[in-house]
Amino acid sequence: MTRHAWIALALTLGGCVAAPAPDPREPLLAPDQRITLPRPGDLGRRVEAVQLITGRHGDQTFVFEGHLSVTPERLMLVGLDTLGRRAMTLTWTDAGVEVETAPWLPASVRPGSMLADLVVLYWPEAVVRRALAAAGGDLTEEPHARTVRLDGKELLHADHSWTTGGPWTGTMHYVNRAWGYEIDVQSQEAAP
Repeated sequence: MTRHAWIALALTLGGCVAAPAPDPREPLLAPDQRITLPRPGDLGRRVEAVQLITGRHGDQTFVFEGHLSVTPERLMLVGLDTLGRRAMTLTWTDAGVEVETAPWLPASVRPGSMLADLVVLYWPEAVVRRALAAAGGDLTEEPHARTVRLDGKELLHADHSWTTGGPWTGTMHYVNRAWGYEIDVQSQEAAP
């Protein structure tokens, strides 16, 4: 993947802000909109999933693979580029968020923003509501959709094919209006 492609990927993942934040691990849903992370164990179950992710930002489209593992003690996300190279490893435990990135990955990629998206998209409704409360956010939950609003404005909307609380096998389409990107996810959860 070219340098330009990785820069655009950073934009796709919500990792680009006008002035770089000092800590790319900070869980931002939007510029200056931090959420309070729950605990990995608050998901309420173990998950092993592989996801094919197609992101769009403006006229740029990018595809990458994510390997997600969640246990009561930790979440681990490994991102691979289209050549199979490890771009990033994010590990979240009760002790905090640790990130390892490939030297070629642009500094504008914000792993904390990826983690914030994962939490609001996948964690149980009550947990997400608590996480959003401090930021003044609100969650609307439907059987196959979620919408996050901040200050009354829609920030993120997702539609997914799986049953809420069920295995993450199927498709998801979501838009984060604050960062200006759109994501399609094909997800396959491994059997427990």
